[in-house]
Order: sequence, then C-alpha cells, then structure tokens
Amino acid sequence: MLSCVRRAMYVAALALPWSFAAVQPAHAGLGGTPITPPADASVSSRTVQPAGGAQGVMRSASGAASSSSASASYTVRETTFGNGTLVREYLAADGSVFGIAWRGPQMPDLNDLLGGYFPQYVAGVKSVRAARGGGHGPVTVDQSGLVVHSGGHMGSFSGQAWLPPALPAGVSGSDIQ
Repeated sequence: MLSCVRRAMYVAALALPWSFAAVQPAHAGLGGTPITPPADASVSSRTVQPAGGAQGVMRSASGAASSSSASASYTVRETTFGNGTLVREYLAADGSVFGIAWRGPQMPDLNDLLGGYFPQYVAGVKSVRAARGGGHGPVTVDQSGLVVHSGGHMGSFSGQAWLPPALPAGVSGSDIQ
C-alpha cells in the first residue's frame, strides 16, 4: 500500500510542472509583442506623434491625421488589471514593445512585462544591490540596451522600462510614463 502511495506521489510530482506549462499563456513583453491581458482587464490604445522630442501630440487610434514630421508615431496601449494596476506598453510602428510603464496597488509580473530581458534585469538588480550592500527599495538598472526604474511600497508601485536602441526618433526615456 505504501509503495502505491509513493508511486502516485512520484508520478504527480513529475506531471505537475508539465500541467502548469500547458495552462500558462505565452507572453512576449518588452522587445516583442504586447502582453496578453487577463480576462478581467480592460485595454485601450492611442497613437502618439512626437513633436520634436519629449512632448507628443495625442491622436486617437481611429482618426489620426497624418503628419509630415521626421518623428515616427507610436502607439500607447493601456491595460488596467482587475486589481487596479495600470500597465502602459509603448509600441513601435512594427508592433514591437520598446517601452513599458506601470503604476498601481500591486506590482505587475515583471517576468511577463520584461519578457526576454527579465534575466538581464535580475542580474542588474543583483549587481546594484551588491554595490550598495543589499537591502530593498527602489532600483535602477541602467545599461546600454536596457533601462528599468522600479520602486514603491505596499499599495503603491510604479516603474518604467525601455530599450534605448529601440526608441523611435523623437522619443526619449522620459516619455515612458
């Protein structure tokens, strides 16, 4: 009887990771396609035309007039999660995410938001914390290919992340809000 129980637990332990993999949705995040919002989220978007730098002119996604500016327009996709957290994804003309910002009562899943850049972010956080002797609190990872600012406290989190080489003409990191 005991060996049957052990065998059942062993089989369940082997199957458990595969069952999670089968039900978890695929996310791309920063540098890829926008995240897949959960069922309880609301999503909206707008097109932005940078006006020579940090300030952009907002235009609706449905009726944007064309402009003969050297700056490329981009789309800001806002997702409000059921818990009240707002995530803004900044999309280049080709649909790739070049920047992300978040704020709200709960920290979003940075693994989903940062996608393939998450390991680079984790390594950067470890390096920053080691340099300042450990601890918690706000953190900035500032590398040539990835910038992430993240901070807050229980009930109020915020942050931004962007890919400096992927920023469209006329857009700077300060536009990711």
